[in-house]
Amino acid sequence: MGLQIYDFVSFFFAIMLDIFFREIRPRGAHKIPKKGPVIFVAAPHANQFVDPLVLMRECGRRVSFLAAKKSMDRPWIGAFARSMNAIPVERPQDLAKPGSGTIKLLDRYDDPLRVTGVNTRFTKELMVGDIVQLPKDVGSAVVAEIVSDTELIVKKEFKELKALELLTEANGSKYKCLPHMDQTNVYKTVFERLNAGHCVGIFPEGGSHDRAEMLPLKAGVTLMALGALAANPSLDLKIVCCGLNYFHPHRFRSRAVVEFGEPLTVPPELVKQYEKGGPDKREACGKLLDKIYEALRGVTLNAPDYETLMVIQAARRLYKPTHRKLQISQVVELNRRFVAGYMHFKDNPKVMEAKDKVMHYNTQLRYHGLRDHQVNIHTTRRHAIGLLIFRLFQIVFLSCLALPGTLMNLPVAIVARVISNRKAREALAASTVKIAGRDVLATWKLLVALGLMPVLYFSYSVLVFVYCGRFDISFTTRLLIAWAAWALIPFVTYASIRFGEVGVDIFKSIRPLSLSIIPGEESTINDLRKARAELQRTITNLINELAPEIYPDFDSTRILDPSPNDRPSRSASGTNLAQTIFNTATQPLSQWLGNDGRFEWERADDSDADDVFFFLNPSGSVRGRSRASSWGGVYTPLGEGSRSRNRSRTSSFTSGQIQLSEGFKLEALTELPRDKPFAEVTRRLSVSRKLRHGLEGMTRSDTEESENPHQSIGQQSSTTVKSKDV
Repeated sequence: MGLQIYDFVSFFFAIMLDIFFREIRPRGAHKIPKKGPVIFVAAPHANQFVDPLVLMRECGRRVSFLAAKKSMDRPWIGAFARSMNAIPVERPQDLAKPGSGTIKLLDRYDDPLRVTGVNTRFTKELMVGDIVQLPKDVGSAVVAEIVSDTELIVKKEFKELKALELLTEANGSKYKCLPHMDQTNVYKTVFERLNAGHCVGIFPEGGSHDRAEMLPLKAGVTLMALGALAANPSLDLKIVCCGLNYFHPHRFRSRAVVEFGEPLTVPPELVKQYEKGGPDKREACGKLLDKIYEALRGVTLNAPDYETLMVIQAARRLYKPTHRKLQISQVVELNRRFVAGYMHFKDNPKVMEAKDKVMHYNTQLRYHGLRDHQVNIHTTRRHAIGLLIFRLFQIVFLSCLALPGTLMNLPVAIVARVISNRKAREALAASTVKIAGRDVLATWKLLVALGLMPVLYFSYSVLVFVYCGRFDISFTTRLLIAWAAWALIPFVTYASIRFGEVGVDIFKSIRPLSLSIIPGEESTINDLRKARAELQRTITNLINELAPEIYPDFDSTRILDPSPNDRPSRSASGTNLAQTIFNTATQPLSQWLGNDGRFEWERADDSDADDVFFFLNPSGSVRGRSRASSWGGVYTPLGEGSRSRNRSRTSSFTSGQIQLSEGFKLEALTELPRDKPFAEVTRRLSVSRKLRHGLEGMTRSDTEESENPHQSIGQQSSTTVKSKDV
């Protein structure tokens, strides 16, 4: 299949996502069918128009998403959506109108379906099949019969407590009239694309939100799947559930994990039941919707409330497994298992006691202005003073490097912030499910930047052209200089972003260093350290005791790692070029500042999960640094997500540890100076074998192994793996 407009637009937005997010990591992408019709079902819908862009980038297929017609009617958004083959859907809530007068229930017990109006005009404002919706969406009902302007019959009674409170008040309740929508054309378009072997994407929650759990799913996805199979029984349709797990989705340079579940096949018996129509059709849709919901829960994190989410994340950080370095995809999986375990054992007295201790520990951390990963690092006062001075110098130096791009893009940042905050307030006022309206922030930041940055950069190039007119330069030369400035500004911007984010990471480590210098504060740190160690033992023992009851595959010596089939995130070529140029240019600078991990830009490990998912607490900012580097010292990236800048045969033997493809760490066989020949491996193996077995001289077998060093290493590696019980 040749290139389409879709591919060019998708490539463009992939570059935007690479700039906006520090990292997007897919998990389970190898499960997606390479060919054939697929319905992608994604949740939670926490980032409005950014969510489909992230999913399209990582799934490797061309996807036509269902989008609200109200959004597609907007000039810029509609143009981009149509170029990406989006399918417009007209939603009843987008056409809702306030109803005249008020409504109430006169007899909620004996006649709960009869709604009475005061100063209403039901015959003019409603039709059979329309929906009557109460304020803040506390309840709604479909109109079954319109008796008069002040009386109507609904199909199902109002059962929500808040709805009943409103409808039984003396003055009644305000209401909205939602028209019945005929979605026949939408389903027809979906069936056509699926029959052609294409992919369709849908967010079954019906709209974006900023809650910590999924909203109830709409039945539209089941009607699409069952309807397509009923019309074409030979269709090999698959449903792939996608979990969008963000670390603060509205923040610039945050992180995300996109997890894909196992493809679901619709059971043939559900299709036959769907074809019968009536109650059987509704039952078939309900069963499939339950199946999809359970699959979505398997790839998303659903905490019942914010407090529970904080406790879960803190407990996960305190849990002490064999491995210390985690990818963000592993963090997501661990958080999910911790939530499931907590919900299963939340009434257990030991769990309740541990929860109280974790909450107290979190309170102590907030009081002292520390993060969990900054507590358990030991340092002397002398070393802390030297490191503090050095890091202050780094901050000043990196600030100077980040300043040009920051000043050039400051107008865009200010305008984007103002507009996105205003849009968030508007979205919050118009929604009944949003908490702070932050699900629209990232979308409007990107849209504003897309509109203003080209204009701003062109203005800068014009200023350069005018300034060059003060010198004796030909018109063509001035034009070339202005064009070169226009082409160079994006690279300056990108470099400033990278320098700035590292400077911010270093700045966040100043607080614990300062505490270690102040007289009298050392005892406070020691008390926190002891409390953390005790709490860590409690959490670890509790998990090792309870986890096998719900996870038969639980093993305290390992962590469930991402599949070895998982690949790195799909980065746009333009961004890769910028990263290559930037990394090459900053390599000497990194060596000059010191090898303490400041320029390991793509490092992502357990420390990143000191944050909270979503964005309910403004103090829970993303940490892009490892636990070790928050205090200082040299570390070597071991995580699978880290990309070494200097891979070589020699460095693989000098790292001190080996990282297998599944993520298990083994001690390296030996440590060699870089200037020693490879044969040194054989000699050291022989010496270590002699010491271990008490041999005074080389045996014949040693001599044979010395002649075949590669085989010797392989055999020793195998022995090492078995001894570790990996």
